[in-house]
Amino acid sequence: MLNVTMLRTIKTISLIITSLTCFDLLAADRITGHPEATRSEIIAPNAMAATSQPLATQIALDVMKNGGNAIDAAIAANAALGLMEPTGSGIGGDLYAIVWDAKSQKLYGLNASGRSPLSLSYTQLAAELKKLNRKNIPPYGVLPISVPGAVDGWFELHKKFGQLPMNQILQPAISYAEKGFPVSELITYYWDRSVPRLSPQVGAFKDTFTINGKAPQKGQIFKNPELANTYKLLAKKGRDIFYKGLIANQIDRFMRANGGYLRYEDFAQHKSDWVEPLGVEYKGHTLWELPPNGQGIAALQMLQILKNFDLKSMGFNSPESLHTLIEAKKLVFEDRAKFYVDTDFSKQPIAQLISENYGKERAKLIGKRAALRVEAGNKNLLEGDTIYLTTADSAGNMVSLIQSNYRGMGSGVVVPGLGFGFQDRGQLFSMDKEHANVYEPGKRPFHTIIPAFVTKGGKPFMSYGVMGGAMQPQGHVQILVNMIDYGMGLQEAGDVARWQHLGSTEPTESQAKYLTNGGYVELESTVPQATVRALKQLGHDIRTGNGGFGGYQAIMWDDKNKVYYGASESRKDGQAAGY
Repeated sequence: MLNVTMLRTIKTISLIITSLTCFDLLAADRITGHPEATRSEIIAPNAMAATSQPLATQIALDVMKNGGNAIDAAIAANAALGLMEPTGSGIGGDLYAIVWDAKSQKLYGLNASGRSPLSLSYTQLAAELKKLNRKNIPPYGVLPISVPGAVDGWFELHKKFGQLPMNQILQPAISYAEKGFPVSELITYYWDRSVPRLSPQVGAFKDTFTINGKAPQKGQIFKNPELANTYKLLAKKGRDIFYKGLIANQIDRFMRANGGYLRYEDFAQHKSDWVEPLGVEYKGHTLWELPPNGQGIAALQMLQILKNFDLKSMGFNSPESLHTLIEAKKLVFEDRAKFYVDTDFSKQPIAQLISENYGKERAKLIGKRAALRVEAGNKNLLEGDTIYLTTADSAGNMVSLIQSNYRGMGSGVVVPGLGFGFQDRGQLFSMDKEHANVYEPGKRPFHTIIPAFVTKGGKPFMSYGVMGGAMQPQGHVQILVNMIDYGMGLQEAGDVARWQHLGSTEPTESQAKYLTNGGYVELESTVPQATVRALKQLGHDIRTGNGGFGGYQAIMWDDKNKVYYGASESRKDGQAAGY
């Protein structure tokens, strides 16, 4: 007679066999195209949109069908995601974008991230932390809140490139906010996780983001009439209602009454910056990222190291290729911890960090075994939760846009009547006075969110992003290597198993700190067991990951056939669609 233990063992083996069989059938069932893709790429002649929520994708397409361009569509989709995916976005957060302008045949970069409160000094912040018995800035509450930059980002994009009036662009999101929308599956999961930890924060989080005190469930209709009203004000009055008018004053009053430090002056002085994207050539393609305070150049640094190795001959997900990729990441992230800061406050060696010579020197540090001790490069170089969406239109304009509240739903602080929560990006400052990323009033914190763009022969090739904290530059590199070195298609490059290395020094830690234990690597479950064993033998600490491998969206331009290809992350609720 079978006992309970034996039954459980049999059930476990059965599940493993079933999952393996399903995976094999999935690959075998694809009689055309790339076998590891979960679906075919979307191909369309006129326009394309890829977002992490299908309703937002449809909004973007509708905007372009009704006379708008890719920039209008991106703003409309972002507004919709602020409503439909508040677990990763919203107008209480920041925004970055890279735009390919078809008219000028040029890339433009926008840094729409906000700054720390002018009224909060380092000494005051340290005193606040002492009351909380903390040495670093907390993730929730009023202390980590910086000025939200997303709204100014929308209006800067619109002023420079927009076509339709803003009231028409925001109307679809307003309509869904008033009438409601069905919450999708993965967003439900993260929403449910956020409610218990954020409901106790000051303000109207519970009233705004729950239904009878609970997160909405999959398929349940959710409304946010207060966000609809805020969007209506933006549509009618423009960005100044947010930064110099009614909304700024309302936030000021709330912060004064609840121990916060953001003031009207912080909003009135806020501005976004148009910046020059930085590019690195990799085997005939150029990857473009935005300069710090974001972490985009980490992907560029990794490519400068990786071009010194023949990844193609090593093979996809082989022990040799994964070892090389992981070690390159470890080297780059120590530089990330030291040098990636608001360059208005501290000059950093950005050009040297992304140079080919520096990449070649750092590549020499990659040995045959996993490195335990990794330090940043020489300082003398100075002589140094998120949504991603992309849109493309019939004129050839393409937008790569990323926007976030950080840590899912951000700080948990919601001003009653406004319908959105504030980001907690200020948590990413260091409290080490010797660190370039040290907290200072009016300073932009280190940022994780990064959009990417790829050109080939000076022409647009691909707009893409991989959302998700420190995974983002690792993901940017993995997608590009999958396509260029391993010959994968746009969808397959995002569907195949990913890896991420964790445990590197963070920009919030002491300037004197560096990696001493090698960190650890999380792998998705379909990485071959032979590869896992080999990596362990090389000294890597290998673990199984669970949902932390990012969220990918992409659009590729086929210059030969004059069509767009679209791909959407199979790990998210998203959709790529075109017409």
